[in-house]
This record gives sequence, C-alpha cells and structure tokens, in this order.
Amino acid sequence: MASKTNNLTALVRTEFGKGAARRTRRDGLVPAVLYGHATDPQHLALDARAFAAVLRNDGTNAVLTLDIDGKSQLALTKSIVVHPIRRSIEHADLLVLKKGERVTVEVNIIVEGDAAPGTLVVTDSTYIEIEADALEIPENFVISVEDNQIDTQYYARDVELPDGVTLMSDPEQLLVNVTEAPSEEELEADGEGTEPISEEGEAETQEEAESEDEDESKDSDS
Repeated sequence: MASKTNNLTALVRTEFGKGAARRTRRDGLVPAVLYGHATDPQHLALDARAFAAVLRNDGTNAVLTLDIDGKSQLALTKSIVVHPIRRSIEHADLLVLKKGERVTVEVNIIVEGDAAPGTLVVTDSTYIEIEADALEIPENFVISVEDNQIDTQYYARDVELPDGVTLMSDPEQLLVNVTEAPSEEELEADGEGTEPISEEGEAETQEEAESEDEDESKDSDS
C-alpha cells in the first residue's frame, strides 16, 4: 500500500506561457498546476530530479506532501507529460487531496512467472481502475502465470483486492490471456513483407517529435 507520503518543495510560479515554461525547465524544475476541491488552481514548479525519483520509486499514484510557501498540502499526480525524445517530465497536473478521502486511480498489472511450454502470454490490459483511500493505494497488482496452460485467462474480477479497495473497472475486462504459441512457420509468414525503418525515416521521426515539442502538451505550461 502507498501509505507513505513524499515531501517536495513547490515554488509558486508567477510567469506563464511557453517561454516561461521553457525557462522553468532549464532551471531544473517541472511546471505543474495544482487544483481540486473548488480551490483556485495554483501554478507551481517542482524540482525535476526529486519529482522524477518519487514517480520512479513509488509510481504515479504516489501521494505528495507539498511545501508551498511554508504551508503543507497533500496532492496526487493526476497526469504528466513526458518529452518524446528526452523522456524528461515536461508538465504535471496535481490533484488536491484531503486526509481520509477516497480516490479513483489506475493501478498497474504486473505479470510474473513462466506459463507451460508451447504457450504465449498475451497482456490485453496493463492496469485496472480502483477506488481506495488516498493514503492506501496499492502500488501494483501481480498476476502469476506460472505453469498456466493454453486458454487460461485472467479478468479484472480475478484480481485479489485488499480490504477497503473497490474495483471500478468492468469485472469482465480481460487482463491476461494464455494462448498457443505460434509455430516457426507462422512467425516467418508474419515477417514477410515487413520492411525495416530506414535511418532517414528514424531521423524524420525524431525531427517531427522535436518540432512538436514547441507546441506540446495542453499549452498548460500555464
């Protein structure tokens, strides 16, 4: 359970727009907006390394304790925008939390184990949606396919939920499907006619991503 909180200092931003957001990022900060509970949105900046470490260690559902001008505020990461090339965090939307509040979040599904020989494990969905106390959000759910046979399937209803956690996804949502592994002949047939991406094509893709960076993400560098 994600019962711990993560302390971060949040600076109040007074400049807005794309230029201001770029300057914020150059200073090693992530532009963010904090909103919710009928409060006025607050435009903040978080230390990029510290924020990335929280998400890396505890996931996007990690609860944050923000120090905003000496005042403490609980928050949950609602969404983040990641640069397509550099993979750095470009912007974050944060949701105001109150102690004891229940929230609806997406929690990742992790598939572990080796299914029976001759099988192929297909992951149809990588997460389920649940409702839980904001301070008791599970970090992930594990599905073991160890020695599973062909036609074994796992649905959202099959995930064992801790006390106090409610499934919000469709119980019939397929998560994992153990199927028959394709033969070598089938794999070769599937590969016919597939042309590799040229270096020129890869360069064009990178150029497109970099040009889109100027108009990126909701313009909410606001």
